[in-house]
Amino acid sequence: MKDTRVPAQTPTIACVDDEASIREALDGLLRAYGYRVVTFASAEAFLEFELLDSVSCLIADIRLGGISGLQLLTELNETGHAIPTIIISAFGENGYRTQAMRAGAVDILLKPISSIRLLTAVETCLKGHGPKSA
Repeated sequence: MKDTRVPAQTPTIACVDDEASIREALDGLLRAYGYRVVTFASAEAFLEFELLDSVSCLIADIRLGGISGLQLLTELNETGHAIPTIIISAFGENGYRTQAMRAGAVDILLKPISSIRLLTAVETCLKGHGPKSA
């Protein structure tokens, strides 16, 4: 029986997190569900990715060593690369949810990330739904 969870054309999900263990966990989970995954340790490395336009969904940590996840989202929007984005954070509310949603994030998830919530958010991104209201 064919797995219908992932469309015939496999979407590319990009994961940007400065923690290798988080990148590896996201990579393993998303690949297990049939997605193509590319990972980056920084926003700067992601912005240099030659196939930026092939990314269907971006998962980015809010706090990175250089450019933050929010700054990355803003930069992508300003340069015409509006990629549906999920922001992840280990730092509770602190106003990040509102900032992320205003910047255009589809969702913000707190670490440790629930696999079900992450997969649901990815599906929302892939369905082309715009940002949720804050």
